[in-house]
Amino acid sequence: MNLPLPVAVGIWIVVGVALLLLVLWGRRRLATRSRDVVPVPPAVPVEDGALGESLLGPLEATYVSTTASGDWLARIGAHSLGDRARAEVTVYRGGVVVDRDGTAAVLVPATCLRGVGTAPGMAGKFVGRDGLVVLTWEIPTDGAVDAVTVDTGLRLRHQADNARLLTAAGALITPSSPSTPSAKDPQ
Repeated sequence: MNLPLPVAVGIWIVVGVALLLLVLWGRRRLATRSRDVVPVPPAVPVEDGALGESLLGPLEATYVSTTASGDWLARIGAHSLGDRARAEVTVYRGGVVVDRDGTAAVLVPATCLRGVGTAPGMAGKFVGRDGLVVLTWEIPTDGAVDAVTVDTGLRLRHQADNARLLTAAGALITPSSPSTPSAKDPQ
């Protein structure tokens, strides 16, 4: 069956718009669902020196996603934590700052950092062979929602920076803070 060109183009436009609306609807549902169980992450302080001395960075990276700890397919959509973005990662004495393009920076306070490791993939991004650096941390309660432990995945632009970030961030974990096992390959 041959359709006239304007009709065929019109059908493709309608199909494209419908698919786009489905994607946007799904992202909105994910954000709404996780907003009820994930507190608002701490804000990055605006004062210079508030996080202490810079230990490493900034390092160029891709912010892959933040997921429920141990379940690397359970992407967290609330507070823009599930949005992939180009980023710069800097380690300070007071925590790790992931400054993302187009959205708010993520602060992982040193007191909330629970583990640092590598993984081959996370939430739709598979790079193989320990290509992601994973920060396991606890988002503290915001008064409305209880604290929750999450995994944040970063793909560093230069593979050699992985070991540097693992060492610098790992040094922030204090023996007195409750620890969870370092990130491992999802099975």
